Amino acid sequence: MTIPMPTPPTLRVIFTDGARLVGRFIRRHPVAFAIGVFGAANFAAAIVASAVVVGRLTDQVIVPVLDGGESPGAGVRAAVLSLILIAVWKTVGIVVRRSGATWMQTRSQADMRASMVEHLLQLELGWFRSQSTGDLISVSDSDASQSTYVLGPFPYATGAFLLLVGSMVIIVATDPILGLVSIVGLLAKVVFLDVQGSWRIFSQFEVVQERRGEVSSVAHESIDGALTVKALGREAFEVDRFRHQSELLRDDYVKVARTFTLYDSLQDAIPAFTTIAVLLIGAIRVSSGDLTAGELLRVTYLLSLVAFPLRLIGFLLWEVSGSLAAWNRVKAVLDVDDVVEYGGLVAVTDPTGASVDSTRVSYGYTADSPVIEDVDLEIPAESTVAVVGATGSGKSTLVTLMARLWDPSTGHVKLDGRDLRSFGRSQLAGEVAFVGQDVFLFDDTIANNIGFGLDVSTEEIESAARLAGAHDFILELPDGYDTRIGERGASLSGGQRQRVALARALVRRPRLLILDDATSAVDPSVESEILGRLRRADLPSTVVIVAYRRSSIALADHVIYLEGGRVLGQGSPEALLGTVPGYARLIQAYELDSADREAS
Repeated sequence: MTIPMPTPPTLRVIFTDGARLVGRFIRRHPVAFAIGVFGAANFAAAIVASAVVVGRLTDQVIVPVLDGGESPGAGVRAAVLSLILIAVWKTVGIVVRRSGATWMQTRSQADMRASMVEHLLQLELGWFRSQSTGDLISVSDSDASQSTYVLGPFPYATGAFLLLVGSMVIIVATDPILGLVSIVGLLAKVVFLDVQGSWRIFSQFEVVQERRGEVSSVAHESIDGALTVKALGREAFEVDRFRHQSELLRDDYVKVARTFTLYDSLQDAIPAFTTIAVLLIGAIRVSSGDLTAGELLRVTYLLSLVAFPLRLIGFLLWEVSGSLAAWNRVKAVLDVDDVVEYGGLVAVTDPTGASVDSTRVSYGYTADSPVIEDVDLEIPAESTVAVVGATGSGKSTLVTLMARLWDPSTGHVKLDGRDLRSFGRSQLAGEVAFVGQDVFLFDDTIANNIGFGLDVSTEEIESAARLAGAHDFILELPDGYDTRIGERGASLSGGQRQRVALARALVRRPRLLILDDATSAVDPSVESEILGRLRRADLPSTVVIVAYRRSSIALADHVIYLEGGRVLGQGSPEALLGTVPGYARLIQAYELDSADREAS
């Protein structure tokens, strides 16, 4: 897909937004910025001082020696000592400047990444459905870094600006005519090269940042979907798809490089012509007696010294364009306001299961297509409830609302009479645990995956693993509970991953345990054993299970039957068989399917 070239913003927008961006970073780390600017200012002052010393050395020592054959005397020793002290002064300024700039930039990058992840984890899960994971990773990593690149040269550019001002003051004070020539040349370089160049390259940088996100998205899909790619023999297709996006990114980078090279090639031309003009005019003024040789040397020496800092100011303007383009992508994510709202309720430690009820709850993934509608429920405390229904009936959506992974479009879901929206951030997880069919495990040890940030003992972890039917296979692993299982638990089977995830929920001893087909990858006999242990265990839990197997449904005290997003029946498994035809047909279909599998 070709990204359309955005309309270039005005220069005023680039500079005002760039100033706001830099100001944002400075406010967060003013000490680091002050250190960097202090070092840069000292470096600039040392350069100006060196120019003054060189000029005086020329007039008071070198010219008298060359013209009159005078002995240099003590003046040389004083001049050499002054130059050494200035060199030390410049060195200290460089060290302090770079330390402050590096500290500020790296801390800002760390803050940016942390802010991005924190904000993303506060957003509603529904927002992520329309986003590319690879693009979000690109924003959190490369864009977050790119947006701070302006901070690297900024303290130095501040010092360079001071050096430029100080140099111009000295040049004008030395000779106003040479000062005017120098100012005109420098203004031509900054205005016609740096400002115009940064304006042109801004929109190109925006395209590059967008393209980097697309490349990251394709790479993430190819790697994350490696099993599907290999199973279908589409490796070459994926390589071509990734190559195509990479080549488009290459082309966009080439466009940026061409623009940069065009302007960069002119960077040295204007200062060089300015220096030549100053030398020609200065030589005439020296011959006419209006200027001394030392003063001309001072002016040309200052011009040579400000050449690199002047380039740095231009480089800063170019970096503003790149950083601003990246920051716009970061800001677009940070400005997303689909944030989950929380109340002030704190989780309780009641050693009993919680009751669940809902009133006219509806929810849809799109505004005009509800998945569940007008659902009223009453789930008694410490009961085991099976949520049953055909595919697409709204089972997973319903239990997801019970865990407040989404909020209902209308109505309320309550835990012991408390609206789930009234819980404080992370407080509901102290009473509710959710385990889905597609579990996620971290690239860590099994023990750390089960504990997952909780301060729990080894005995508690093992007890939860036993309840989940995971203890025996864990002991057979090379390092037992200390075995690293790879990204997403790649070294485990699907059933093993589900059991580890179930243990992770059980170790928290939740008052409401929600299992959304969380044992689908284990054998029916193993599933029955696990669910049987959960019923017999001394857990303070109400258990809600999205169930498909007749054996699992039979373990429930209560069944909720969904059809077309509505609850068409609630009651015991036996009672619903005789009163709800759709439920009876579904159970019979499950039994026939199970019989067919056993026969095969």
